[in-house]
Amino acid sequence: MTDRPDRAFRSRDWFADPARSDMTALYLERFMNYGLTPAELRSGRPIIGIAQTGSDLSPCNRIHLDLARRVRDGIRDAGGIAMEFPVHPVFENCRRPTAALDRNLAYLGLVETLYGYPIDAVVLTTGCDKTTPSGIMAASTVDIPAIVLSGGPMLDGWHEGELVGSGTVIWRSRRKLAAGEISEEEFLQRATDSAPSAGHCNTMGTASTMNAVAEALGLSLTGCAAIPAPYRERGQFAYETGHRIVEMAFEDLKPSRILTRESFLNAIRVVTAIGGSSNAQPHIHAMARHAGIEITAADWSEHGYDLPLLVDVQPAGRFLGERFHRAGGVPAVMTELLGAGKLDGDCLTVTGRTLAENLTGRTTTDREVIRRFDQPLKEQAGFLVLSGNLFDVAIMKTSVISPAFRERYLQRPGAEDVFEARAVVFDGSDDYHHRINDPALGIDEDSILVIRGAGPIGWPGSAEVVNMQPPDHLIQRGIMTLPTLGDGRQSGTSDSPSILNASPESAIGGGLSWLRTGDIIRIDLKAGSCNALVDDAEIECRRGEPAPAVPPSKTPWEELYREKTGQLADGAVLEFAVKYRRIAEETPRHNH
Repeated sequence: MTDRPDRAFRSRDWFADPARSDMTALYLERFMNYGLTPAELRSGRPIIGIAQTGSDLSPCNRIHLDLARRVRDGIRDAGGIAMEFPVHPVFENCRRPTAALDRNLAYLGLVETLYGYPIDAVVLTTGCDKTTPSGIMAASTVDIPAIVLSGGPMLDGWHEGELVGSGTVIWRSRRKLAAGEISEEEFLQRATDSAPSAGHCNTMGTASTMNAVAEALGLSLTGCAAIPAPYRERGQFAYETGHRIVEMAFEDLKPSRILTRESFLNAIRVVTAIGGSSNAQPHIHAMARHAGIEITAADWSEHGYDLPLLVDVQPAGRFLGERFHRAGGVPAVMTELLGAGKLDGDCLTVTGRTLAENLTGRTTTDREVIRRFDQPLKEQAGFLVLSGNLFDVAIMKTSVISPAFRERYLQRPGAEDVFEARAVVFDGSDDYHHRINDPALGIDEDSILVIRGAGPIGWPGSAEVVNMQPPDHLIQRGIMTLPTLGDGRQSGTSDSPSILNASPESAIGGGLSWLRTGDIIRIDLKAGSCNALVDDAEIECRRGEPAPAVPPSKTPWEELYREKTGQLADGAVLEFAVKYRRIAEETPRHNH
């Protein structure tokens, strides 16, 4: 064990306060009932929380039920005392009406646990997409030493000799089913074959993206994000993570020292290079706001758009997470960016060293999966930020623009990167599924599918429903993708180049609220604009009409969420909560 500074940890105020022996007795006695000793808790060693996100309700994170034992081993060997506690479950696939409700709820619960209990530092166990931002948001609010341990993706999925990626296979198989190429039974088989082991999505969906973001921010050990859940290295990293968090506790290395504007800009750049999820935009904004860092929509254009796609992983590419890890994972990608002068290598990380120091020697030997910076899969592959009379801010994921989509909509002579389309408007996903094949809608290849009522207030929570597929008759003609637009989100595993996360949303009077089927929408990617070609007088007339109805709140949390949550452009955070920062600097009052 190395020499360490003599520190009085915050847990001392619970277990070793000489001025309040009565309270010390109260705090100590019940920890005895499962075998801890007073000597341990009063020894001055740091108490390390393990924020357990794994459960049977969260299969993407369930691996942490096993990994926690190795985290404990690392904590004990480094001289700390481990205390594991549950976190509100988050599971995108199964939570209804949407798991987006749970990010802010898990954040609230974790803040209260970290602040109100004798915890000196914490291991944030992450996996399913929203567990990463919720943990980091809470760590910033409380500001005790924190480190992220991701659970890792599943092994690569295979179906009849073909790679099938989680999530992505669903969207692609839906089109095959509509085209009559596969049966419903094969549809289900392809989906289940994509999930061969423990772990989160094996595609570059939101889970893989957000764990890569945690590493880019400097909050994970180098190389942690992409290790598949079943690999032995995952357990080894769990041990090293537990060991390192004890050192961080003694060093008082808090999120406020690691999370800077430069580190968030690094994360934005990494999202582009890996072909990351469009959900990264609201999550990065949410984490930055809770850290007191200003990140704007303009930063995605200035720092993230004009960068290349380097990673050939679904949905933007061909391969899956297992091969991405073997190719070098996130460190190899960051090495390419650093070598091109596109990362700030001076940012501090949880290792106690800079990002550049961590990346020494971390190159790839698999150039099929991770490309050289000057030999990318695509140029200018970041999120395109759009604005216009339908919204103030929306984004378009350009790394998934297919050659067919580009040829049909973006390469018209004399109007490159500009197209016009007739709007077909749906009020929520039930309306879409009920009417998409209605011939009366007249949907053709010159249509744009629009969905509203899908934002944080309208849904509530913001739903992954914007990646709408064309009607069956177009798919059967070989038209697999139409332009789509909405005030909700889409799955990070989707290969649809949607315009999404539109803010303000229709439920609070955004432009989609007055849009009508038949209106012509003009999208100009060069100018970054998206406008309905409707004159101002008509727009004012429509604004006087009742807004589209939204479903009533069904739970107390849905009502409170709607009351307190902002828009996707601003991270969809609980607006009242962002003023709370570094709250652990003051120990809470005694409870008796």
